[in-house]
Amino acid sequence: MEADDLYRTVAREAEAACRERSSKFLSWIFPVRSEEEIRHHLDALRKRFFDATHHCYAWRLGPRGEAFRANDDGEPSGTAGKPILGQLLSNDLTDCLIVVVRYFGGTKLGVPGLIAAYRESAAAAIEAARIVERTVDRTVTVDFPYVAMNDIMRVVKELQPRIEAQEFDNLCTMRLTIRETLADRLEERLRKAGGSLRDRA
Repeated sequence: MEADDLYRTVAREAEAACRERSSKFLSWIFPVRSEEEIRHHLDALRKRFFDATHHCYAWRLGPRGEAFRANDDGEPSGTAGKPILGQLLSNDLTDCLIVVVRYFGGTKLGVPGLIAAYRESAAAAIEAARIVERTVDRTVTVDFPYVAMNDIMRVVKELQPRIEAQEFDNLCTMRLTIRETLADRLEERLRKAGGSLRDRA
């Protein structure tokens, strides 16, 4: 990864389909931000494909992929969830869920065959998706007297954080979001301009 505050994910949902010796594998990749979102997608696919033999999946969450899980859903241990997770890892993707739905076609694939089929199905979903880079951001809230507004706005114009909210009165407040590598500099400049940092998120 080139910068400490960049990570790779997918822009939107994508899907693919593969066949392996009469078994049908349907795969999806979703951008996700929470385990609640993950559960929502899993529940929806289980209902939609209620007659499928297996609904196997893997996910990673967090800018560094610090939270992750893989599930074989009844396939032999390590033959489904792990190769799906392996594709997320090898493509350096996070904040993603991949689900592979299998319809058994009557011919057993064996352990090596299953691993290859789930790996290829996950890879096909990734191939169908648009991979994007996102920044790890920090949000700060700054309070400042009205007389300091020009100096504060000069900092905002120069460093260009995203303005999430603002309120101007005798005491003014702005909530700003900026990429992590610029956040310390923004906070320092806001303090020097007469601002008081209320919180960090």
